[in-house]
Amino acid sequence: MAARRISSLLTRSLSASSSVSTSLLPSLGKSSGRNACVRRFGNAAALEDLVVPPVQISYTQHLIDGKFVDAASGKTFPTYDPRTGEVIAHVAEGDAEDINRAVAAARKAFDEGPWPKMTPYERSRILLRFADLVEKHSEELAALETWNNGKPHEQAAKSELPMLVRLFHYYAGWADKIHGLTVPADGPHHIQTLHEPIGVAGQIIPWNFPLLMFAWKVGPALACGNTIVLKTAEQTPLTALYVAKLFLEAGLPPGVLNVVSGYGPTAGAPLASHMDVDKVAFTGSTDTGKVVLELAARSNLKPVTLELGGKSPFIVCEDADVDKAVELAHFALFFNQGQCCCAGSRTYVHERVYDEFLEKAKARALRRVVGDPFKKGVEQGPQIDSEQFEKVLRYIRAGKESKASLECGGDRFGTKGYFIQPTVFSNVTDDMLIAQDEIFGPVQSILKFKDLDDVIRRANTTRYGLAAGVFTRNIDTANTLTRALRAGTVWVNCFDVFDAAIPFGGYKMSGIGREKGIYSLHNYLQVKAVVTPLKNPAWL
Repeated sequence: MAARRISSLLTRSLSASSSVSTSLLPSLGKSSGRNACVRRFGNAAALEDLVVPPVQISYTQHLIDGKFVDAASGKTFPTYDPRTGEVIAHVAEGDAEDINRAVAAARKAFDEGPWPKMTPYERSRILLRFADLVEKHSEELAALETWNNGKPHEQAAKSELPMLVRLFHYYAGWADKIHGLTVPADGPHHIQTLHEPIGVAGQIIPWNFPLLMFAWKVGPALACGNTIVLKTAEQTPLTALYVAKLFLEAGLPPGVLNVVSGYGPTAGAPLASHMDVDKVAFTGSTDTGKVVLELAARSNLKPVTLELGGKSPFIVCEDADVDKAVELAHFALFFNQGQCCCAGSRTYVHERVYDEFLEKAKARALRRVVGDPFKKGVEQGPQIDSEQFEKVLRYIRAGKESKASLECGGDRFGTKGYFIQPTVFSNVTDDMLIAQDEIFGPVQSILKFKDLDDVIRRANTTRYGLAAGVFTRNIDTANTLTRALRAGTVWVNCFDVFDAAIPFGGYKMSGIGREKGIYSLHNYLQVKAVVTPLKNPAWL
């Protein structure tokens, strides 16, 4: 299976001594073989003849206690095609009553149901069956993800769906390998630790990578034996509901996974503050993360993991191969329409190569293919919705007003939908808004630095600490920077490498805890110490 062969799918790695590889995401930066209907940003192509998505929308209700049901209020809300802004479906709108129903189902499934009492091997088999069903339905899921989110279909189909399968294979492998320890003591006692599931987990996922964030949350929680109430992002509810149905087909007992769609204040807040939820995991903005943390603390002091915003530095050193550095920096920022929490959104370039880098970065942005994400060869689709679209344009206006130099882009692309021109600013300084705030869009800010001490100080002068990128041929320089940068992930001569086993999370206001890898299991386990006296032990 393809998912078993690929260890790292959302990735771009450009060795300082090797040629540029474009095999993984073939739409990056090459002009040969482009679809005749696809034009480059530089040609100001109109968005014409949009592809009809090759998928039917089958699931729009909540999944509660193993059944798809309407909202208790009967309300629905629209979900949109970001290519046009048109409604593609109406989805059940959850509120506190729906959260109560879902939590009650999850609590009953945990306290009385078969899931926590299954052997870990049996739980593992259900996760593996689910992964096989995802692989079977990957074409429909990729199409639905692109339709509801706007990301390039090639990215969804060739990178994200295989990674989704890989993640559940990974967590299925962990299910029967979770165990405690035997601990020596200063006296005649036998001491063991038990690693127990934490109970009912509330999970709130974002809209930028709906399926992958579903896997990052659901995979470790189920592997540890928990039950779940998951709230989708209101912008992108459709794929989570689809894969929830696949979990039922795989044999997941009713109530173990419950999925509610709705808005943050009316569905997310009741979940975070629910007294019968034992743990909350949230991915989203830092401001919303603060609210989730406060709600969890004010209710039953439930533990919280947060994966929040970022303003990641991408550092191009003076010894860099400029052509390769330009391509990698371009990918680090513009991937997924710039809608990545770890996007390399502060491009620091050494003053000796700054001018050359700037000209080539501008040229690369002008070559970027913007258009219908269903069309082959398109690199950039629309932003997620009108709110994000307007937010990005406001930051672009702020960049202009702060006297940064607009090298290219700076406006909407086309006349409908939420497309934005790939935008590059030069002469950016650290005090500018575009160098401080998380824009979450296709806006590259290029800053100049003098030496390592200068760039380390400036890169760390931020409230965020999610990720960083370093591009250099010198191992001593790489070692200096990787240890000095206060970030949860530092990519050296690569970016966005998201293997299932690599932990991901941030320093400072970029979050609490880690996703993926063995570290993610800790989020969903309690540690219990069991102490028993020993009479006349042969040894201690």
